[in-house]
Amino acid sequence: MNDLEMYREQLALCDDKIIDALVERNAIVEKIMAYKEEYGMPILQPQQEAKQAARLKEKLGDNKYREEIYDVFRRINRNSKRIQARKLFDYNIILIGFMGAGKTTISDYLSTMFAMNIVEMDQVIEEREEMSIQDIFATYGEEYFRELETNLLIEMQSRKNTVISCGGGVAMRERNVAEMKKNGRVVLLTASPETIYERVKDSNNRPVLNGRKNVQGISELMEQRREKYEAAADIVVNTDGKTVLQVCEEMIQKLTEMEDK
Repeated sequence: MNDLEMYREQLALCDDKIIDALVERNAIVEKIMAYKEEYGMPILQPQQEAKQAARLKEKLGDNKYREEIYDVFRRINRNSKRIQARKLFDYNIILIGFMGAGKTTISDYLSTMFAMNIVEMDQVIEEREEMSIQDIFATYGEEYFRELETNLLIEMQSRKNTVISCGGGVAMRERNVAEMKKNGRVVLLTASPETIYERVKDSNNRPVLNGRKNVQGISELMEQRREKYEAAADIVVNTDGKTVLQVCEEMIQKLTEMEDK
């Protein structure tokens, strides 16, 4: 065996060790998830991720391969999050609620913590139609826009482990609700009219609020939608006065309890 063949053999042995280590690591991730569930511990623990990052930084120091190793660990951590998501959510999470209830914030956080894909329905529709929601309403009317929403929900049924953030009016259609539930759990996020107003008052892309962008107008529209929102929801989470971590923990707990019934 010449030196090149020897080096290649050493490399193959290293690859075998890496594969074995990754299989063991992934199994440990699943054990940690099972332990948290058994003892009712919070699933989301962002401080642990920070601790792991600090440990890696200390371990690597000024190693000449540190950037390459960091890159590998970023992928390892992302895959660990995906394993957690698959164990928790064998379905899509569909966020509904009035505009400003926190759907975008929560979907972004879930994506960060679980490496889940996000579909912002309004954003996808705007990109496909190449115009804003307000312009779609003005040009084609609300009914045309609602059909686009329904078609997108049908399209999403082929996915799993995806967070679908719905526009405020999606759940008003019974057909939409039926399509949501075919491969998803519907989470209703709520907030007070005062909270909603503070969150949307500077936005100019809310056509249904034209002429009533105030607490009273928001309150009246919320009340009009409340019954259908609640009928569509599998679980309800209020976002008033809570951190994004608290909202997500409550949501995960309720979804887990729902699956255990």
